Amino acid sequence: MYLMISTYLKPLAEVDEARADHLAFVTELEEGGYSVTAGRIDPPTGGIILLDVDTEAEAHELLAKDPYVQRGLASYAAIGWHPARGALAGYQRVRKS
Repeated sequence: MYLMISTYLKPLAEVDEARADHLAFVTELEEGGYSVTAGRIDPPTGGIILLDVDTEAEAHELLAKDPYVQRGLASYAAIGWHPARGALAGYQRVRKS
């Protein structure tokens, strides 16, 4: 898994203009079985998407399609992660066709 942490590159008002498109994109990730969870950071300076992918390259490839990235509104940093405890311990991948 990769914890993808976004940083907004433009003022929040500009980011929010593209929010509906971004949320539709995140829904597509969820429906495809790629996004485990996602949400905005508080205060709203970016967000986090936990992706169920095998490589950092795959994570960046998926998020290159994010409207925030395509419009220059945000960039993502990747942190590899293996949940070992709590609610996600033993998480099983579910890919949808």
